[in-house]
Amino acid sequence: MRYSEMLLPTTKETPSDAEIVSHQLMLRAGMIRKLAGGIYSYLPLGYKIIKKIEAIIREEMDRAGGQEIFMPAVQPAELWQQSGRWNKYGKELLRFKDRHNRDYCIGPTHEEVVTDIVRNEIQTYRQLPLNLYQIQTKFRDEIRPRFGVMRSREFSMKDAYSFDRNEQGAALSYRKMFHAYERIFKRCGFRFRAVEADSGNIGGSYSHEFMVTADSGEDAMIYCTSCNYAANLEKAEAAKPELQPANEKELLPCEEVYTPDVKNIEEVSEFLSVRPGDVVKTLIFTADNETLAVLIRGDKDVNEIKLNNFLNAESLELATDEIIYKTTGSPRGFAGPIGLKCRILADYSLIGMKNFVIGANKENYHRKNCNAGRDFTIHEYADLKIVSESDRCPRCKGEMQLARGIEVGHVFKLGEKYSKAMNATFLDDDGKEKYMIMGCYGIGVSRMAAASIEQSHDDDGIIWPMSITPFQIIVTPVNMNDEEIAKQSEAIYARLKERGLEVLFDDRDERAGVKFKDADLIGIPIRITVGAKRLKEGNVEVKFRDRKELITVPLGEIETFIDEAVRSRIEECEA
Repeated sequence: MRYSEMLLPTTKETPSDAEIVSHQLMLRAGMIRKLAGGIYSYLPLGYKIIKKIEAIIREEMDRAGGQEIFMPAVQPAELWQQSGRWNKYGKELLRFKDRHNRDYCIGPTHEEVVTDIVRNEIQTYRQLPLNLYQIQTKFRDEIRPRFGVMRSREFSMKDAYSFDRNEQGAALSYRKMFHAYERIFKRCGFRFRAVEADSGNIGGSYSHEFMVTADSGEDAMIYCTSCNYAANLEKAEAAKPELQPANEKELLPCEEVYTPDVKNIEEVSEFLSVRPGDVVKTLIFTADNETLAVLIRGDKDVNEIKLNNFLNAESLELATDEIIYKTTGSPRGFAGPIGLKCRILADYSLIGMKNFVIGANKENYHRKNCNAGRDFTIHEYADLKIVSESDRCPRCKGEMQLARGIEVGHVFKLGEKYSKAMNATFLDDDGKEKYMIMGCYGIGVSRMAAASIEQSHDDDGIIWPMSITPFQIIVTPVNMNDEEIAKQSEAIYARLKERGLEVLFDDRDERAGVKFKDADLIGIPIRITVGAKRLKEGNVEVKFRDRKELITVPLGEIETFIDEAVRSRIEECEA
């Protein structure tokens, strides 16, 4: 492709509304343009990267036994009502009515549609297992879209769905997809981790996220330095403390203390000269219209997703000031468990604690030297906290470390959630009708492009891996008005194309410095510079985007040198 013929509008200025590197560079490199909040058009350079990523995904999905289909973006409300998600999904689901006043939505995902297809086409166990996938545009009406295509409202996604006759088959399908995802992300040049995750709105019993490690990542994950355990913070487990020998610490009398204008943990611990870990927070929640109290150590925080999963609640939220006052008899900030007439849950962090500080259910008062069992009753203990590096691995008790990451893929074990709700059955070999066991597997295609930039860039621009770069090579003549430079540049461009290589020829009448800046900005892995000085010596210069040094290559060897360099880098990703 000739640069002069391509729509490639690069800019020097960083857009003021672009917060993260990938958003800034995708705009500056002429890859995307904003149409509306969270909605972007892909220009030629950006779309070439998307097509490269899609090609890798298709190859690996086909290798793993997937069959590609294409489902409508517009979905009737009846299907979502059958699955029970029409009212549960929330405002991210873009709903509308057609001219006949029938309800529809723009699909954020396609579990309902694919289940409808399969329940009408599959009759017996002989037609299973089945894995169907598509690459299609999705829409989720994010309340605050940001970071460019990293968190947009409209985006490209690969979603796959497996159907099996039993749990053993479903586990095998899950493993196949898990390993296919590992190959996809490796081939795309990512450094990534698979982490245990919460299933969220998709549902199901088990899931993993694939996280590209990046300091700018929105998501936090924690992993063990001694074993393979890794999870995002929503899912990360805390091990139940092992039973220890009886603590002989004397139980001191519970005492009410005047604590004027003291509300948060830091203020309480400083006022009473205790550590934050010696204070117990009492948080009042409303779960499905039931009020409950959750106790947690003062230096920890409640993980509301864990709490919601433990309660199996349809809705969960922190109680309003009115409910807190009605439950505790005091304003927010002074709640404690003594005297409460509601269910009391406690995090594992309270096990073994003695003589701790709690709220007194009385404005400007706390109680110290309180003890569970003697002063109040805990109805249940559970893992309810947000895990931190100070916690030990729930698998091997090893040390844990935090890292930032970008979610690019998610695999779910759905079980019978959708097949039972939508009556997707088959006739098994014993003559009985059974529900299909489902799995769901998603990859954010457009997000992958942004994640690659977040993980691989420098001050000058993007550094693409060879497998997904829009062009493998850029040929840069220093001066197109020099007849010999133009002639040799044209010849190199033609010969590289004949070898099947992907070449961008910067034939613009621009200064060399401008061309070099643009080449670095758009991140093409290999730059061939054709200049008068080196040509007189019978050479050209080669620069790899991820290295600083320049390499001098004889003009007669340039095609072989570049061909071998491109193929070796592709092989590195595919090894």
